[in-house]
Amino acid sequence: MLRAEEIHAAKGKLGVLLVGLGAVSTTFVAGVEAIKKGQSEPIGSVSQMATIRLGKRTENRSPLIKDFVPLAKLEDIEFLAWDIFEADAYEAALKAGVLEKTEIDTLEQELRKLKPHKAVFSKDYVKKLDGQHIKHGANKMDLAEQLMADIAAFKAEKQLDRMVMAWAASTEVYLEADAVHLTLDSFEQAMRENHPAIAPSMIYAYAALQMGIPFLNGAPNLNLEVPALRALAQAKKVPVGGKDFKTGQTLMKTIIAPGLKARMIGVNGWFSTNILGNRDGEVLDDPESFKTKEVSKLSVLESILEQEKYPHLYGDLFHKVRINYYPPRGDNKESWDNIDIIGWMGYPMQIKINFLCRDSILAAPVLLDLILFIDLAQRCEMYGVQEWLSFFWKSPMTAPGLQPENDLFIQQTKLKNTLRYMMKEDMITHLGLEYYDQM
Repeated sequence: MLRAEEIHAAKGKLGVLLVGLGAVSTTFVAGVEAIKKGQSEPIGSVSQMATIRLGKRTENRSPLIKDFVPLAKLEDIEFLAWDIFEADAYEAALKAGVLEKTEIDTLEQELRKLKPHKAVFSKDYVKKLDGQHIKHGANKMDLAEQLMADIAAFKAEKQLDRMVMAWAASTEVYLEADAVHLTLDSFEQAMRENHPAIAPSMIYAYAALQMGIPFLNGAPNLNLEVPALRALAQAKKVPVGGKDFKTGQTLMKTIIAPGLKARMIGVNGWFSTNILGNRDGEVLDDPESFKTKEVSKLSVLESILEQEKYPHLYGDLFHKVRINYYPPRGDNKESWDNIDIIGWMGYPMQIKINFLCRDSILAAPVLLDLILFIDLAQRCEMYGVQEWLSFFWKSPMTAPGLQPENDLFIQQTKLKNTLRYMMKEDMITHLGLEYYDQM
């Protein structure tokens, strides 16, 4: 790992390769373009708006993160996208219905430039969608090679220095690890044989990693965690991250649950339900895609509350998650949580949370931060799973055999301490020993 003055500079242009040009991607692209034009502020972006404390409190050193570590500039970003519908980013943003038309119109010139390439897609993996703007090939390896050709042409056209690929498309049907995922040889042979265990998101990940491009898995799909793709990331020395952008209801869980555990308050029931009407909601109306999302959402509480360590407080936890497709709501998701908690002498209490959020508005700054931070990791010559980015993921990946950390506040500490370490600053423990040293 390179540190401080050793880190490769963020020179030249950064290509952002977006898989899917739906609500999240168009909101992200529109936001970046609006910020570049001075029409908006990057609210929700840790990389752009958060500060980081350095040294002792008495030193009063708290620069913005973007001024502390050498991140790529928004002005240097160029976009490429793939989608199963051929609408450009302007038309896709209007269709998504996240942003007001009057705001989208001010960015029409910029958004019209982003026209998606044909996507790698099969209804076998996302049964509720039926786009026709798709690639055809002899086999899945051929499709991966077509993606790599798209990327190579884009790099040459825009004269890019570096690239990052992010999956911002739909949740695929639930898949379990298969024998073909064990080695790179068996994985590539399975691609040539059109094996059903090779989903489209795996094809994109394979194409990115083969070209030395960091890959971010913004959905709960099975891909980066399979041994073959982990080995490829290591061999190519590429940083990767996933999975599933942490927004909405799960964000609330990673805020509330750590507080309850910190105060040793018991929890014996947590019921969560959602309504949303965007393309994501339509896809999740299919039970097989919902199972993929459900596994991701259910894993959060169990890891935070550590049931095996605190069986009296959390051993009987009943956790239920529901997602309901409701078209009138569009991207404006609404979630309800009922939390049954236990206090002193076993007395029951309840917490009710009603979160009316805008899913893509929450996801867009997360996508920006992940892109900028994983590009930084690449320039630090860090590779493999980037656990320090778990702050942004619903179901964070880890090294094999380790449990993920889902406590938002521990994740934040790990994120900022990693940045401090990169820049050869002391990591912060908040012990406050400088006070006692004066006594």
